[in-house]
Amino acid sequence: MSHTAPIVKAMPTFSREEIVHLGDLARIALTDEEITRLQGELNVIADSINKVQEVASDDVPPTANPVPLEAYLRPDVAVTPLTQEEALSGAPKTEAGMFVAPRILGSEE
Repeated sequence: MSHTAPIVKAMPTFSREEIVHLGDLARIALTDEEITRLQGELNVIADSINKVQEVASDDVPPTANPVPLEAYLRPDVAVTPLTQEEALSGAPKTEAGMFVAPRILGSEE
């Protein structure tokens, strides 16, 4: 049983008329320069798809990402949290059990 999608024979190149039609379908007004640029870009994409399809075979399994995606997380082990005093011990200035930081927004009037 094959795991690959059926190979589509050479994709056609996109004509100017097809680009204009796609713009109309998307309700996008395209200038002549945009049509020319998009025609080139879409044809490069179509050529790239053709190249991939040429080398795709039944012994190459389909994949969305060539690198296995795994979550590398440390084990979730419960530990005793710091006490308030331990958390504040390295602070340059504290007051009433809280960190004290300099005012950064100016005076309130």
